[in-house]
Amino acid sequence: MFVRKKRNRSGVVSIQVIEKRNGKSLLVKTIGSASVEREIEALFEQGKHFILRYGGQGIFQFEDEQQVVEAHFNALKSFRLVGPELLLGKIFDEIGFNKIRDELFRHLVITRLVYPVSKLKTADYLYKYKNEQIDVERIYRYLDKLYNSQKQNIQQISYDHTVQVLGGKISILFYDVTTLYFEAEQEDMLRKPGFSKEGKHQNPQIVLGLLVSKGGYPLAYEIFEGKKYEGHTLLPVIEGFRTFYKLEELVVIADAGLLSNDNITQLQNKNYQFIIGARIKNESNTLQQQIFNNKPENGKSICLQRDERTRLIISYSDARARKDAANRKRGLGKLEKQITSGKLTKANINNRGYNKYLQLEGDIKISINKDKYEQDAIWDGLKGYITNTRLTNDEVIENYRELWQIEKAFRIAKTDLQIRPIFHRLQRRIEAHICIAFCAYKVYKELERQLVHKKTKWSVEQVIDIAKTIYSVTIKTHLSNTLHTRLYIDKPEQENLINLFNLKFG
Repeated sequence: MFVRKKRNRSGVVSIQVIEKRNGKSLLVKTIGSASVEREIEALFEQGKHFILRYGGQGIFQFEDEQQVVEAHFNALKSFRLVGPELLLGKIFDEIGFNKIRDELFRHLVITRLVYPVSKLKTADYLYKYKNEQIDVERIYRYLDKLYNSQKQNIQQISYDHTVQVLGGKISILFYDVTTLYFEAEQEDMLRKPGFSKEGKHQNPQIVLGLLVSKGGYPLAYEIFEGKKYEGHTLLPVIEGFRTFYKLEELVVIADAGLLSNDNITQLQNKNYQFIIGARIKNESNTLQQQIFNNKPENGKSICLQRDERTRLIISYSDARARKDAANRKRGLGKLEKQITSGKLTKANINNRGYNKYLQLEGDIKISINKDKYEQDAIWDGLKGYITNTRLTNDEVIENYRELWQIEKAFRIAKTDLQIRPIFHRLQRRIEAHICIAFCAYKVYKELERQLVHKKTKWSVEQVIDIAKTIYSVTIKTHLSNTLHTRLYIDKPEQENLINLFNLKFG
């Protein structure tokens, strides 16, 4: 495209923008006409500016709308999803995960937050939305590499960042376990059927133990065979963690499900301080009698000496009492319904949950022991905590309540990150899959922390959803082979997100 001066018979000079196409000169636009040299030159400059501004569209006659449309589409070279990388990639780098210089690791972690699917579908997603052509076999080979070399590096990075966030010290650890099932029938040395927290008792599973800090930031994890008793996972994880980081004074907080006299003894012998949920119905008759003789008022607590080294703290809440009563009533209703329908038989009798209210009469008759049901009401609203710390009752209760953070971690892992069901068979790839989910959850938590710090009402899920709408557009005009890339922003929330996190593109 170029600017032409055409002198008319009248002597007036017309300034025209001309496009050469198929050997012919086509008039694109007449800028204007003049007879004075100064005006002619001014129009000529306007013509050059027109070409600079509309050069990418200059292959058509402006009167032809279809040519305008075709020109725009011919200039478009790619339309690529970039929002997740802009937002989550920034968080990924700020944590320090970019020290692991494997681009595929970065892709797998960010994709787990945005589009948590199988590795095969992950490869498909990367190709369709990010123009990254990565063969699924390459992903599998990388999982092998990740298992062999990077787990400790990843946990170290997460630990260092968490220490920084918490002001330089980690003194309280929260530990809990969950089960992750496999969509497979065949078991092996690791994948074994066991007590499933998700009701998948027939599926092979593994046990996942997770260690988090105050605030719920992930620190370390281990996996165990599917039938391992969860109480036996506690000491190996926290001992490995304390030894590696050379930590001295630690307070370990765990749920009642991990309580055993052996665990308590080992924790004491290894000089750990701890707060563990108590199964107060299993305490000695003497302690139980003390509880009822000194039952605290709503919102209050009492402290009883459990033995020479541990205390039993009991709190009471009217709200908890109402919840406990409602749960018992609902459980009773389910039992009554099963008995009436004939679905409950002698084979179903055990002492789990509300089945303890059942009793056998004769050889086959099953009924509900209403006396036992009524007697259980005395426990409504009571909650116990075993500790060997010197913390006050309120401090013990407050710290124990932080366990909801680890419950939240498992919930996010299973819903947002889709950590299960697991489709891998080889242990090294199972380990790598968990490692990627661990990293993704760390990114999730840091994003959540920054959102709170920025005092925004957006949730992690909302900002990720907005990021998933931010694309880049790349065009190439006919003037050169240069590719021009810009963000495509057409909604105010996209602009707000970019400004909120000061996201830089290009």
